[in-house]
Amino acid sequence: MLCARLTNARFRTMDPDHPVAHDLGIWHGRIVGLDEAVTSLPAREVIDLQGATVLPGFIDAHVHLAWTGLKLGTPSIAGRSRIDDVLGVVEQAVRQADSPGSWVNIAGYDQRALGRHLTAAELDRVSHGHMVFLMHESGHGCVVNTAVLDLLPDGVPDENGFLAEGAMGAARALRLPHSQDELAAAIGRAARTCLAEGVTACAEAGIGGSLLGHSPVELGAYQLAREQGLLPLHVQLMVSVDRLHPVGAHRADGIPKALDLGLRTGFGDDRLSVGALKIFTDGGMMARTAALSAPYEGLGHTGQLQDDPEVLAESIVDGHLAGWQLAVHAIGDRAADVALDALERAQRLRPRPGARHRIEHAGLIRPDQLPRFARLGVSAVVQPNFLRHFGDDYAAIMGEERAPWLYRGRGFLDHGVPLVGSSDRPVADGSPLRAVQFMVERASESGQVIGPEEGITVEEALHAYTVAGAHACHWEDRAGSLTPGKRADLVVLGDDPLRMDPSRIGDIEVVAAYVDGRAPETGLP
Repeated sequence: MLCARLTNARFRTMDPDHPVAHDLGIWHGRIVGLDEAVTSLPAREVIDLQGATVLPGFIDAHVHLAWTGLKLGTPSIAGRSRIDDVLGVVEQAVRQADSPGSWVNIAGYDQRALGRHLTAAELDRVSHGHMVFLMHESGHGCVVNTAVLDLLPDGVPDENGFLAEGAMGAARALRLPHSQDELAAAIGRAARTCLAEGVTACAEAGIGGSLLGHSPVELGAYQLAREQGLLPLHVQLMVSVDRLHPVGAHRADGIPKALDLGLRTGFGDDRLSVGALKIFTDGGMMARTAALSAPYEGLGHTGQLQDDPEVLAESIVDGHLAGWQLAVHAIGDRAADVALDALERAQRLRPRPGARHRIEHAGLIRPDQLPRFARLGVSAVVQPNFLRHFGDDYAAIMGEERAPWLYRGRGFLDHGVPLVGSSDRPVADGSPLRAVQFMVERASESGQVIGPEEGITVEEALHAYTVAGAHACHWEDRAGSLTPGKRADLVVLGDDPLRMDPSRIGDIEVVAAYVDGRAPETGLP
């Protein structure tokens, strides 16, 4: 007997052998058959979906759950464009702080809205003895007051209180990490937000590191969230390369650095597992720290790499030799050069054609770099909603020649490069449907079309958030399509994205999301 049969729906399976179905059978969390194979079988529950469209559950291949959940509970200055208004929010948060001299966190900082960076001196006026930390929306910088600057080690660079990349990491290191209970609650809040938008599986893009990690025992917080019933999604955890250290492995293993006990990609189970090793090579475009091969328009600089190129290359090679899948953060084209050079070197030293290494973001990729992606078998894990939200700004700072190279679609596919959809939530909107709409239209919120030749079809865009996402996470045998034997992870939609004008796809209602054959509560706190 089936546990459930879903009927009276248009199942878009993303499986070319059976692309459309009307019935789907579920047994113990798995899809056991479609259409005539299950229509006549008895079932404990028969669910009439009343003509809805059903797709495989969306896979967000690059998201930050803990950061998202923490941000939801943090005072924010997002949307404010006057310095005095920002300082007013900071002062109000300071006055509500629980103890004298404590840290006060503020979210939503973006210098573009203000026309310039805040300064430590300005924050000092409203700090009242507290240590103030304003997190940049990109995650690649912060502004702090003088009380924080005074505690930083000698030599940490700052620009009147603005700390970028590693300097921000130095400020974060001054603080006690979040508790596992606090992180577990934050992870649960973010996971429910994802589920409400049809995401049933995701890859957490970096735990335990100096930039975006929240605790040296952060993996334990995800275990705790699962134990407490707060993890309704399938989650894969990328581990920051910061966690690797020299190990005394046998010479035959060829492992120069590793996590303790040799833990690597693949450890865990179907609900919570260790994924790729996360390696940062540059910063972000919002903070103007993405590393470019030519200057930003009107700024006279080319961003920055996270470290000396050879040091970055050694990290990439060491991770490859230790058996990891690599997820290399490279937004600018100069950073992509560093990543591709190192990946090529690593594969020469120890060929691993099935490693499925990934370039995270691939924000600005020159035409000459596309064949290298293909030759190395590297996936491009992009965030289409970046251009939907920030496209006008990004196009302006890239200039007329480079703007069409931003967050490519067609260029990757035409070169045979796997195109994988993701959000980088909470940096940008996490909705897969709004991202799909952008991938087709290439239009920012203002209506500016950016690189129209990079537009792809609706089906190709859906593929990026289902089949390609599963492949990038080594889940292709269990997720990504509505195929017998795979998890019953699916999203029920109020309309069919393949039968409507693309301009309306982002507004489609997510009616329900099923994980392992069940529809968890998707109401937000």
